[in-house]
Amino acid sequence: MEYKEFCDIYLPLTDGLYKVAFYILEDDQDARDAVQDLYIKLWDSRDTLDNVHNPMGYGIRLLKNMCIDRIRKENRRPRADLTDEIAAPDTADGPQAAKEQLERLQRAIRKLPAKQRAVLEMKLLRGMDYEQIAKETGMSNLAVRVMISRARKKIKEAI
Repeated sequence: MEYKEFCDIYLPLTDGLYKVAFYILEDDQDARDAVQDLYIKLWDSRDTLDNVHNPMGYGIRLLKNMCIDRIRKENRRPRADLTDEIAAPDTADGPQAAKEQLERLQRAIRKLPAKQRAVLEMKLLRGMDYEQIAKETGMSNLAVRVMISRARKKIKEAI
């Protein structure tokens, strides 16, 4: 495949591919990086792209796999727990401030939708991994990740 043909076929797909990456990764910069990595991979395999009948479908499939690889790689590193978000008090009234912060955390967790709260508790309190939670709830692995991510965001906003 020649450069002009590659540009005409694959570059118009950028916005749609970005939306897919953002949906999976939930981060603007990570999504942009994933799409850029996808284009590098597509360009490196340009000799075989003539056989692709659905460029958008092919691009989404590759991108999805690349995003999942990014998530897996990220999960190998230790991640901060929600309790890491609560700073150690530096003032004399530290115990009172810590107690108030803990109460805000508990209120935020209680305000979560029941399913979101249950999935978050499975992850944090029971120490289950995403696959175990997916099996127990009947949800997909991706849906579990998204639900936990959204729950954490809501809690962080509330505290």
